[in-house]
Amino acid sequence: MTEGGWRLGADIGGTFTDLVLAAPDGTLHTHKRLSTPGDYGIGVRDGVAALLEELGLEPGAIGQIVHGTTVATNAVLEGKGARTALVTTRGFRDVLEMRRLRIPEMYTLNYERSEPLVPRRLRLEIDERMGPEGEAWRPLDEASVAEAAERLAGEEIEAVAVCLLHAYANPDHERRAAEILARRLGGGVFMTCSSDLLPVIREYERTSTTVINAYLGPVVRGYLGRLSRHLEEIGVTAPILVMKSDGGIIGAASAAERPAYIVESGPAAGVIGAAHTGRRDGIADCITLDMGGTTAKASIVEAGEVAKTGDYEVGAGINLSSKLVMGGGHALKLPVIDISEIGAGGGSIVRLDSGGLVRVGPESAGAIPGPVAYDRGGERATFCDAVLALGYLNPDHLVGGELAIDTGKAMAALAEQVAGRLGKDLLDSAHGVLEVACGTMMRAVKAVSTYRGRDPRDFALFAFGGNGPVVAAVIADLLEMTMVVVPPNPGVFSAYGLLLSDIEQEAARTHLALLSGTDPAQLDALFGELEERLSTDMAREGHDAADFAVTRFADLRYEGQAHELTIPVASGGNGLPDLEAMARAFSDEHERTYGHRAEAEAVESVTLRAAATVAVAKPVPRLGAGEEALPSRREMFFGPRYGRRAAPVLRRMELESGPRSGPFVVEEYDATCVVPPGWSGRLDPAGNMIIEKEQLR
Repeated sequence: MTEGGWRLGADIGGTFTDLVLAAPDGTLHTHKRLSTPGDYGIGVRDGVAALLEELGLEPGAIGQIVHGTTVATNAVLEGKGARTALVTTRGFRDVLEMRRLRIPEMYTLNYERSEPLVPRRLRLEIDERMGPEGEAWRPLDEASVAEAAERLAGEEIEAVAVCLLHAYANPDHERRAAEILARRLGGGVFMTCSSDLLPVIREYERTSTTVINAYLGPVVRGYLGRLSRHLEEIGVTAPILVMKSDGGIIGAASAAERPAYIVESGPAAGVIGAAHTGRRDGIADCITLDMGGTTAKASIVEAGEVAKTGDYEVGAGINLSSKLVMGGGHALKLPVIDISEIGAGGGSIVRLDSGGLVRVGPESAGAIPGPVAYDRGGERATFCDAVLALGYLNPDHLVGGELAIDTGKAMAALAEQVAGRLGKDLLDSAHGVLEVACGTMMRAVKAVSTYRGRDPRDFALFAFGGNGPVVAAVIADLLEMTMVVVPPNPGVFSAYGLLLSDIEQEAARTHLALLSGTDPAQLDALFGELEERLSTDMAREGHDAADFAVTRFADLRYEGQAHELTIPVASGGNGLPDLEAMARAFSDEHERTYGHRAEAEAVESVTLRAAATVAVAKPVPRLGAGEEALPSRREMFFGPRYGRRAAPVLRRMELESGPRSGPFVVEEYDATCVVPPGWSGRLDPAGNMIIEKEQLR
């Protein structure tokens, strides 16, 4: 095999670390193991070593590693980022406290917002003032910067965010202040300037995003450094690329410099995989359901395109992905795939609240100690223990036999902690846990569909993750959806999605102007400046101009609106931006999003964007003959309507001959798919499992 021709996708979740190794001919090899929360890189190293040994490969065969991780978002959620300071213009010290006048719980008068990532005593002001056109209203007082540096020198600061008023229009004061601070604090302090990271308007969002980047800098830099060293221990020295929140990938050096771009690194990969698979296999409209061990996530794919947002918050706990429910976290004004997240995963702990109602999550047993069934010290019943009691999972082992299961302990915990306290039968209680969890996950699906004017019945439910195929048909039933798609290798599908993502860098700048008064040549020149920045960034990662394509975008709004929509920028016959086409595209998008258009209103630009993309080869899953058929049946409980059924346990390839009516279970190395009564399953030509509602098929 060609040296260095193999590509590795490594996705770390709260419970499992998933690996997909793609051969030069596109053949996929997968591996799944429990995550190592003390040092996630250890789990990746050990998994890669196991794959290399299994395949008889030398470490040098791996030529590229694409990584998805939740280390950044976890650092914010757990408050374990760097000790960070903020240096800002005098009078703007408290912008992180004031935020926007939004709260996520409208009628909760005593709602407590998350604390700013920088405490007030570490938010220092300096004397300067830049105007909105980039004119210096007040020169930078370097003595005030030196004074701030002296104060911070005694505070054991690890990172500094520099965000001055209107620095997007003129970065001179910011950059000079950063020079003075770095000279006094030393090169070991991570420095972020807003004008380098996010040179756009909106003071709070720009400040918050800059602070998030600084707060995460030392954490992500240290994490990626350790990961690289762990891999070097087994001889793997391939370059590491990291998934961004918007679905593109960047080099590890860029990710360490701009960690705010990878806050939603992990969840993005699965959505990219679903969009690619849908376009390829004729399932272009789908809603993704990614249920792992800790959370369940949903996103929408329309016409093969993922939905993205520039209004995002991190650190607010569960994200329902709605612009109507914001104000609980820290603003992140960067492109993010629009994902709704709910705290319901395989390891979600089952409890009874003070009113005696069953709750599932958001607290999770994680990888350590894990569900009771894992027999690794877990004592609290979880969702995994409940579906095991229902007969849906293999009672002896998971992950192809690598993870032993103690069904007796799981059922005993469920009986004592749930069924006994409810005074109900064990199976009824376990099925109730399933219904509660699925009802919670249904909210995530509705957040990206119903709440946005889309009817989920017009979409297929694209299920993956270790537990997504277990619950997909139940959730589809609740939403009256009639089709579920389970791709090959569903339990490691996000790791596969990493290998489908293109290398991408983005640049942006503010440009406030009415389109009617804009000179196309001037607009073209501004885009040209962005493209020069992109060329520099791409060259830093080893790509010249012939390697990448550039796409232009603009954030537009009707004059007087507070928020804007992003549209692609088309060129006219003269090669310059077509302003009339931009206005029409914006009105079309406005109508799709909000249900109306305002043709009489002037359209204005707010932000110009450019993206440079290097397309990568996309491996296609190749299904072989499959594993040997399982000569077994299991007793399963499907609720009071269907009761107990003896259902066959199948391999995926057994559905190749045509539709098969449920109930049955498809067991695979990395996931289990449950097809309940009233549904049928078959394989499409690409090997996707298509599960359909029988009476409506």
